[in-house]
Amino acid sequence: MTKRAIGPFEVSTKPQGTPGVTDGVQLGHMLLEKQFFGDLAGTGRGEMPTAMTATQGSAGYVAIERVTGTLHGRQGSFVFQHSGTMDRGKQHLSITVVPDSGSAELAGITGNCKIDIVDGKHFYEFEYSLP
Repeated sequence: MTKRAIGPFEVSTKPQGTPGVTDGVQLGHMLLEKQFFGDLAGTGRGEMPTAMTATQGSAGYVAIERVTGTLHGRQGSFVFQHSGTMDRGKQHLSITVVPDSGSAELAGITGNCKIDIVDGKHFYEFEYSLP
């Protein structure tokens, strides 16, 4: 049975090293730290390589993020895999639970997450299943 978790989260990114630029494309690397509230209460920590183009609003990133906390009363951790692109301002984003990454009471978790940014505030909608 699929369940839905929703709530706000806070995110901070820390650039790692100096980005390299070749042919107008900047490649960078960031560390992610998140604090989740609502149905998912916990933290997220991860790494995120990025590519920023010279075209306004066009970029890409991938990330691996370990989420640790409580999801609808069940404690444990799991890993999100992110893949995102911006095509001249139009966002395409996929966030999926890495298979078999769940631990403790979240072992066997599967699912997908959506992110909304409204007036500078971040919100998640996580549809998931547990055995």
